[in-house]
Amino acid sequence: MASFNKVIMIGNLVADPELKQTPNGVSVTSFRIAVSRRFTRAGEQPQSDFFDVVAWRQTAEFVTRFFTKGRSILVSGSLQTRSWTDQNGAKRISYEIVADECAFVDRRPDGSGSREMPANEVPAYSSPKMDGSFEELSADDELPF
Repeated sequence: MASFNKVIMIGNLVADPELKQTPNGVSVTSFRIAVSRRFTRAGEQPQSDFFDVVAWRQTAEFVTRFFTKGRSILVSGSLQTRSWTDQNGAKRISYEIVADECAFVDRRPDGSGSREMPANEVPAYSSPKMDGSFEELSADDELPF
């Protein structure tokens, strides 16, 4: 039987992400994003849903280097569950997004950038260089696939 597990969300970081290392030296960060609901009933305040995200290796390093609390982020990955038994012996379960890719969706916070991005436009992904920096891709014909 075929299966498919893909999640794509745009939200705002709830707190600054913190880079950690596993005992084997693998970079990891966990963070939470707030995603506004698309529709609001008349007279009600807009509502948001909160999602836990975990990113590994270069993706974790990218997120902790360039994103801070309140910044918009695009997260693409898969939804996974974790289950455990708490201190009282009750079974618990949590859901988290394991990020394959993260990307900018707004202008740089310092106001620099070539143009103002419309709210519904997602910029091209940046391509990592060997030195850990990123180069901006200006057109789809420059994408490596």
